[in-house]
Amino acid sequence: MKITVLAGSPKGDQSVTLQYVLYIQKLFPDHAYIVHHVSRQIGKIEKEAETFEKIIDDVRSSDGVIWAFPLYYFLVPAQYKRFIELLFERNAAAAFAEKYAAVITTSIHFFDYVAHNYMIGISEDLNMRVAGGFSAAMYDLLRAEHQRKLAHFADNFFHAIAQRTPTARSFAPVLFEPFSYHAGPPETRIDAGEKKVLILHDAGGNSSSLFAMVQRLAGCFQGDVKVVNLRDLDVKTGCTGCLRCSYDGTCLWTEKDEYIEFYDQTVKTADLLVFAGTITDRYLSSVWKTYFDRSFYNNHAPTLNGKQVALVVSGPLSQVPNLRQIVQAYVEMQNASLTDVVTDESRDSAHIDALLNALAEKMVRDHEAGYQQPATFFGVAGRKIFRDEIYGNLRFPFQADHRFYKKHGSYDFPYKQITPLARSIFMTLLTKIPFLRKRIYTRDMIPAMIQPFRKLFSGPDR
Repeated sequence: MKITVLAGSPKGDQSVTLQYVLYIQKLFPDHAYIVHHVSRQIGKIEKEAETFEKIIDDVRSSDGVIWAFPLYYFLVPAQYKRFIELLFERNAAAAFAEKYAAVITTSIHFFDYVAHNYMIGISEDLNMRVAGGFSAAMYDLLRAEHQRKLAHFADNFFHAIAQRTPTARSFAPVLFEPFSYHAGPPETRIDAGEKKVLILHDAGGNSSSLFAMVQRLAGCFQGDVKVVNLRDLDVKTGCTGCLRCSYDGTCLWTEKDEYIEFYDQTVKTADLLVFAGTITDRYLSSVWKTYFDRSFYNNHAPTLNGKQVALVVSGPLSQVPNLRQIVQAYVEMQNASLTDVVTDESRDSAHIDALLNALAEKMVRDHEAGYQQPATFFGVAGRKIFRDEIYGNLRFPFQADHRFYKKHGSYDFPYKQITPLARSIFMTLLTKIPFLRKRIYTRDMIPAMIQPFRKLFSGPDR
């Protein structure tokens, strides 16, 4: 068999993810493997048609394709995202049709499922047959148990190709007819006071629905409103994964382009922050992905503390719930509050006007009240993953994170919470006595669960 590997790490041959592919090659040497480092070579792929066509020719003549990449901010690296966009922009989907696909990722299992959902959806949009995904922690391959798992995964992949095994589609196609939103004038303008409002967008032209939504939302505020098109920033590249920032937050690209200064002086100082983008290949654009990836110079420390954040989307967001989960998780992990989400899916300009008006008002109200939505599983579980990894496996190289986590009390391990731990141990000991155990579990347990709340209702009404 001929297998084309589309490698997504900007580090090329030095990629951890690539080692998983090389191990498969070692175990199954009878197959031919062609590796293209599409993230590392994305500039050349964009500029040189023959480079792009060589990759597509290899895919066309292959029996299977392996998408192999590390997770960068919930998804593929920005460079890989750009390559995927090129596949659709240059009508290359036919080369992938009916090929068997496998997805291999490395990460710390931080929202790895959304990256797999994305890549499976893209594969299906290319009319591929998805034969499964393998999500590994970075160094799983060093353990015999995981070597066996990877071997079996690869064997299943090759077996599916050889037997032409039928596959079921996981995600429906994304369908959305172009819509031209025509904004009406704001009836009133919300006074933002001294609050700084920042609207970031990536509209490709002034005639798009996204651009109209951005202008309409900006007009809803009275006060300091700054609108920035990310396409106008001088950003040389996406994150290269070099980890030079992990010691003290100093990025390789500091003072070499505008990103660091922009993020430090404009994004971090905003009070109300709006992300506005168009759905592109089951996500936002690679311009947006570059924005998120490059913010990694802050490592895993939240930088949007206390901000009200909103998402404005042109496109069928309801058909891409994966994207909504990514944005919600991102905002929660940043210690910010997702005020609301507005899309143009209703295809009703007056209704969209009303939604944007309500969004502006709610952002101001929530900020003035100091309101932050309680974290869901996304924020709670995500913080615990980082907490444990930075305390242990990733303390080196992420020394900047370790210092930040110590300073801000992020190491909130349960065993350090003495009072609830002591109470739990005491109650556990009581249940060793048969008659007390019966009483606790048949009579006292449920009333005891609500007992701490009774004092809330015992005083006079407010």
